[in-house]
Amino acid sequence: MTGILIKGGTVVGPQGAIPGDVLVIGEKVSAIFMPGDGPVEGDFEVLDATGKYVIPGGVDAHTHMELPFGGTFASDTFDTGTKAAAFGGTTTIIDFAVQRTGEVVQDGLAAWHAKAAGECHIDYAFHQILGGVDDESLKAMDQLVADEGITSFKLFMAYPGVFYSDDGQILRAMQKARDNGAMIMMHAENGPAIDVLVKQALERGETDPIHHGLTRPEALEAEATSRAIWLASVAADCPLYIVHLSASKALEQVAAARDLGRNVFAETCPQYLYLTLEDQLGAPGFEGAKWVCSTPLRSKHESHRADPVARPAQ
Repeated sequence: MTGILIKGGTVVGPQGAIPGDVLVIGEKVSAIFMPGDGPVEGDFEVLDATGKYVIPGGVDAHTHMELPFGGTFASDTFDTGTKAAAFGGTTTIIDFAVQRTGEVVQDGLAAWHAKAAGECHIDYAFHQILGGVDDESLKAMDQLVADEGITSFKLFMAYPGVFYSDDGQILRAMQKARDNGAMIMMHAENGPAIDVLVKQALERGETDPIHHGLTRPEALEAEATSRAIWLASVAADCPLYIVHLSASKALEQVAAARDLGRNVFAETCPQYLYLTLEDQLGAPGFEGAKWVCSTPLRSKHESHRADPVARPAQ
């Protein structure tokens, strides 16, 4: 067969959900017809989608396959993770190649290409994590944009000693991204301040999983989000993408910037919409530890999941 005709379904697209038939030739959508207006003959397979939605393949722009962190690894490989994605209707992932302080940026990208090569069941691309911003990594940003198709670079305002970049390093990377057309992705939490709160909690013997969230308060996510936005402004409005935003006060910073026409975007994750500090992270023992993530789950007694000013970041 050279094509597939999907008939009788409800096609979900930019104009909403409408009845239609979809013709796929090769790996591309060739045409969308009103019901019954498509070809009646031809070298194609006909699929009956009556009573079903026909949607484009999803793009998951933030995945971590085989990511080493904290002495362990992400549970999914490129094989198992992309297989699961395909079953869920996701046809492209964008994973994160990693460069740590002192490493060569291109070596990090090559390592992630090696992990993924021949293992993926769907399309994939990479963002590049910059764990160390210096003259060499800034030069590498230009090379990766020009030669490797990398158009986004992730920085961290958290995790001092692991991936952390200070404000000067962030500004230099943003200026470089503004010049070469790339986007900066930001893990926006005030890492040094969090480390102070963690140390104080440990001194008090507060080691239950819930304290992971309590020592990473909303204010330190909102502050870092605001700071990243203003640094991007200084860098001639460098495109900025705040990853895994969890707090309403942080969202307010993004919304305010977008209301001013700033080139700022944000994402959230399902756990922040459905899980809470008290019910999951606050569970006793290892049950609570299952829900440790950064940024952390937020309190159900606050407005993070149903804030009156909240709206999808575009």
